[in-house]
Amino acid sequence: MTALAFIVFCAAVLIAGRGLASGAMGEVIRVRFGGDAERTRVVVDLDRTSRGQVIQPGADGRVVVALSGVAARRGMSGNGVGLVRGYRVAGAGASSRVELDLAVSAEIERRFLLPPADGVNHYRYVIDLKATGRAPTAPRNAPRAAPRPAERPLIYIDAGHGGRDPGARGAHAEEADVTLAAALVLKQELERSGRYRVRLTRDSDVYVGLNRRPAIAREAGADLFISLHADAIADPATRGASVYTLSEQGAGRAVREITADENWHRSLNLPGRDASVDRILLDMTQRATQNRSAVLARSLLGEIEGANHPLLRRSHRDAGLAVLLSPDVPAVLLEMGYITNPEDERLLTDVRARRRLMRAVAAGIDAYFAAPAGSLQIASTDGAGRP
Repeated sequence: MTALAFIVFCAAVLIAGRGLASGAMGEVIRVRFGGDAERTRVVVDLDRTSRGQVIQPGADGRVVVALSGVAARRGMSGNGVGLVRGYRVAGAGASSRVELDLAVSAEIERRFLLPPADGVNHYRYVIDLKATGRAPTAPRNAPRAAPRPAERPLIYIDAGHGGRDPGARGAHAEEADVTLAAALVLKQELERSGRYRVRLTRDSDVYVGLNRRPAIAREAGADLFISLHADAIADPATRGASVYTLSEQGAGRAVREITADENWHRSLNLPGRDASVDRILLDMTQRATQNRSAVLARSLLGEIEGANHPLLRRSHRDAGLAVLLSPDVPAVLLEMGYITNPEDERLLTDVRARRRLMRAVAAGIDAYFAAPAGSLQIASTDGAGRP
């Protein structure tokens, strides 16, 4: 073996050894800041996907977020901007801790993961902070509070129609009654697990406007929105459930409606310094939300099929429906069956069949939140309020 060949061989062994030692761990590339003393955006650049968990939400003058599966480089610390006095990234086993020392009292407003897109070839974990106007609950030199678990995901269930809008009519039932009964059962099933916080857009026979329904979920900081309906068609032989997610045309409409308002970037909690950058972030957020909605749809359909509930032949559909237009909350509309089909109407009004279907839906939601971090990112946080 020549000297050159030996050197090449040793270099290859060294590189391979480092790769094996690092395993599947990724790396924190850098930390960036933007914004002002009212709202500050922290962007953590990553070379792989990660799941975040809030360790300290900011009440004691410090925000700490753990990022799984990524290692910290040495010496990752420095000064911040706006609400952040300084930062440090430290290793913590198979994860890293992003530690932010606050200049004034602040809290996490929202956090989310952006995948590679639009010429950016790495992941970005975004943490938005807002000033609270409150004094920290503990002085800076006080002992740190014990870590708290991240907030449980918030799920909003929307019972379609209601009040003056009865929806579709079958031979014996109206859609508004069927959707409300199903929503109440689904809420019970989800709360039974203890994994989620669950709310309804309506819990009685009242009318709620179409545009108001997703707005309620967004204002509450929902991590998931599911709207329940019963389909109708002139052909009584047509039957089966289907799931709708937002179409590309609908996504464009959502962006147009949001950006029509002069302060649209504030309503989405974007920094507000550069509208062109905020528009890019909005487009990327919308795309990530569509992807997560598709993951949810597939999870639901898999569980519904496994429960032997009939499905349409093309059961995953897309449309620009008003209840799906939220740019930052994964949303689906579940047509539970055709109320105009006698057999589907029987299943939709039968207590046992309804609970069996809602258990399958709950299982689909469980599968969605159990998906790898690259498929979704929970947005709600401890003490964060609206995301």
